[in-house]
Amino acid sequence: MSEAASKSTVNKEPQTPFIQIDKAAMERNIHKMAEVARSNKVQLRPHAKTHKLPWVAHQQLQAGAVGITVAKVSEAEIMAQHGITNIFIAYPLVTTDKLERAIRLSQQITLITAVDSLEGAERMNEAAGRIGHQLQVRLEIDTGLRRTGVLYDQAPELATRIHSLEHLRLTGIYTFRGAIYKQKPTLDLQTAGEDEGHIMADLAARLRANGIPIVDVSVGSTPTGMYAAAVEGVTEIRPGTYVYQDRMQARLGVCSLDDCAGSVWVTVVSRPSEDLAVVDGGSKTFATDVQPNVEPLMLQGFGHIDGLDDAVLERLSEEHGMLRLGPNAQKANLQVGSRLRIIPNHICSTVNLHNKVYFNDGAAYEEMTVLGRGMLE
Repeated sequence: MSEAASKSTVNKEPQTPFIQIDKAAMERNIHKMAEVARSNKVQLRPHAKTHKLPWVAHQQLQAGAVGITVAKVSEAEIMAQHGITNIFIAYPLVTTDKLERAIRLSQQITLITAVDSLEGAERMNEAAGRIGHQLQVRLEIDTGLRRTGVLYDQAPELATRIHSLEHLRLTGIYTFRGAIYKQKPTLDLQTAGEDEGHIMADLAARLRANGIPIVDVSVGSTPTGMYAAAVEGVTEIRPGTYVYQDRMQARLGVCSLDDCAGSVWVTVVSRPSEDLAVVDGGSKTFATDVQPNVEPLMLQGFGHIDGLDDAVLERLSEEHGMLRLGPNAQKANLQVGSRLRIIPNHICSTVNLHNKVYFNDGAAYEEMTVLGRGMLE
């Protein structure tokens, strides 16, 4: 599908549940993060996992981003098909099919791939060798999230081995840690971001001292990016959520609820009792990966209900959302058919549940197909 074919203007409010994107808020978020990168003299390579839309990626590039980040080959293919020519796949590719697809793509655009193990690097090197091509790669470092990434102490030896492989060109290191410090979630974003930046900058210096020409030191999430960017030796930040923002980021203090460009509109379909309202958005509408009542955020429910401060989106089944109404919300004359705007806890996973989003400029809605949705391979 062409990008033009994926867009259409809607002259009336869409049917619920649907995701609305406030265009003005999104544009402010894009330019604010671009200025963070500019002022710290680092490159900005936003993660497209949040929006999954080439059109939004182009807005980020026009504001100053050097390229984009994705997690899967299929996402990279979609972005490349729509004119994005500088892409980092920040995920270890190890299967033959995905490696060959990445190599073919790298023959058309500037593509950076990722490794975090010798076995993965050797698989990549072998695949590139069969085609007679050299891949640009970055080594992922585990800085405390305990997800993918080589442990810090093992990184120099692994980097040396990767550097020796004929068909791989090791140009950088990268990490993703988020709001984590000493392997625990934290609200102290400055400490977390600066620590992340220092760990990576110091490692890059060690690798260079070993003769490995590390150019890129890529770090930073939406909550920590502005602090990691200020660390000398960091060259790139890769925030994603900032483009739309969400309730989680507002609770972290990264933004205000007014900065949240993405929200879900729902309709009340049942009022079984004074303290209960049921809406037409459940777990197939709202992401559930950021759970309520978990330290350190301690979010109440699965989203912030605009205008009803003591209402809580307390429970979700597949197609139903159950709102517990406090005393003030019970006085709000909430009726069957009433529409509510809810800012989800996590916008990235929520967007991936929807085929379309609706951009709103205050006057009209523009329907846009989420072209990268479901691109998981």
